[in-house]
Amino acid sequence: MCFFVHQSLNANKIENRFHKEVRFENNLQKGMINGYSFPKIAVIVNNEPNIVQFYNWGLIPSWSQTTEIRKFTLNAKVETLDSKPSFKLYKDQRCIIILDAFYEWKWLDAKGKVKEKYEIQNENMDLMAICGLWNVWKNPINQEEIKTFTMITTEANELMSQIHNTKKRMPMILNNYEEEEWLKYGIINPKRNVDLLATKLLT
Repeated sequence: MCFFVHQSLNANKIENRFHKEVRFENNLQKGMINGYSFPKIAVIVNNEPNIVQFYNWGLIPSWSQTTEIRKFTLNAKVETLDSKPSFKLYKDQRCIIILDAFYEWKWLDAKGKVKEKYEIQNENMDLMAICGLWNVWKNPINQEEIKTFTMITTEANELMSQIHNTKKRMPMILNNYEEEEWLKYGIINPKRNVDLLATKLLT
């Protein structure tokens, strides 16, 4: 699964890549980010497709009474979106998650005590567009609204199977020509093989 990402917050890069207005907020994190801090990440949501906003990572369903569930909803398997209560109501609430890179650790022993850390980017070093679902959760106590999302994952391709060699998963990355189709219609082949990836071994 994917729980660590890189966000540069480069407005020019985002605008040139996606041709959208970027609506920045205060106190955004950049650099390597841990999903379990439930950070705000750049997204394009399908009901406001002309702007880039920042939603909190970790989807909170409307029926949830607290935010606790979000530690289990950072990722959503594309194969089980129809059956998982946390996600099936939001299949029509699609988004594109904008990232510079994500990180995975390759296990070098059976128990994962020795690992290699990899940074994964697009082959051309362009920004990544990743499939996601979103929801705006209203706190039942104080009525505060929190904009949230989950990252959709799929089976790892050949390259990622060698790196994420335990669960063998990867984010569902969109090619440029798939982005509008995903936002408008949710059309994507989860079993297609995305090969436009480059990796860097980090120390």
